Amino acid sequence: MTDYLTLGIFLLLTAGAAMTGGMFGPGPWYLALEKPSWTPPGWAFPVVWTILYVMIAIAGFKAWQAQGLGPLFALWAAQMVLNGLWSWIMFGEKQIGWALADAGGMWIAIAAFIVLAWPVSQTAALLFMPYLLWVTIAFVLNLRILQMNPGA
Repeated sequence: MTDYLTLGIFLLLTAGAAMTGGMFGPGPWYLALEKPSWTPPGWAFPVVWTILYVMIAIAGFKAWQAQGLGPLFALWAAQMVLNGLWSWIMFGEKQIGWALADAGGMWIAIAAFIVLAWPVSQTAALLFMPYLLWVTIAFVLNLRILQMNPGA
């Protein structure tokens, strides 16, 4: 029973980060920005993020089962904080450059999580790999938006 409760806590933590996307979603400002032709369609973001958040929660749970509090959990928590901040920085504060820095920090935390998780929970590491791929795409998209909108 405690495993279900712990997994539920991880799901709630990821839902908290996901809620910032709802609170600070793209609006008229973002829609007016120049974006590269390969920008994913708007509907793709909530679909992909919903799947990723479930995977992130399960990975966090698996890491917790493997090590409890420790460096792996600290990386999981750090990437969650950075993840939650990105929408506020980008859409709430309209700070494309700071959002890029946040995405870079998120990428580093995710990659480090994968490396540290591999020896203790390959499941947790594998669950983070699609997340790393998506954040890589998001980072490059964020960079291109910054380059295409220097005064924004």
